[in-house]
Amino acid sequence: MSMLTPPGMGGKYRITGDTYPRMRRPSGRRRIVLAVIASAAAVGLLGWGTLQLIDVFTGGGSKASAAGHASRDCDRAEAADASRKSQQRQKPLPTPKQITVNVYNATPRGGLAKNTADELKKRGFTIGKVGNATKAYDKKVKGTGLLLGAKSATDTALPVLGTQLDGAEHRSDARKGDEVDLVIGSKFKNLTKKEDADNALAALAKPAPTPSASDKNC
Repeated sequence: MSMLTPPGMGGKYRITGDTYPRMRRPSGRRRIVLAVIASAAAVGLLGWGTLQLIDVFTGGGSKASAAGHASRDCDRAEAADASRKSQQRQKPLPTPKQITVNVYNATPRGGLAKNTADELKKRGFTIGKVGNATKAYDKKVKGTGLLLGAKSATDTALPVLGTQLDGAEHRSDARKGDEVDLVIGSKFKNLTKKEDADNALAALAKPAPTPSASDKNC
């Protein structure tokens, strides 16, 4: 009877042979596959995080937004330029002959209104009234002169007349006519030299083109 025979069995149940069943560990392939998947996921997350950090520090995420803002700014600038050019075409500057100037002397010095009117006439302007300034302006114009006209003359006749007298103040009033006034002030000495006035008038009629916002940024 073998030593492995349980007591009391009388040898009925006997284990024979020299081989025994063995318990094997589960295959390691599953663990290897899971480890590879986990490693790949970790590498992917690390790469994605790195790209996000690069975008944050380099401003890459805002490039599309900045491009969109720049495009809208260019559109607005081009519209403003077109409007400005359209307004310039709608209001051509009058020639000196088309402007009737009333010349008034607001100083105590005599003869200034007549002499100034004569010189303006030589320069092509049409002369209207000539005399002393009204009480509202007499001895109250402190600069070289005051140019008065209707609101519509603000960017037409007054700038043209202004080329003839440096430092003159431009002002609009409630008048309805096209005539403009030149009121001689206390600091008046002479009209602008004709050569300088002609150059200023030419520049006013054909201003040099200035770079627009769209030219600079678009």
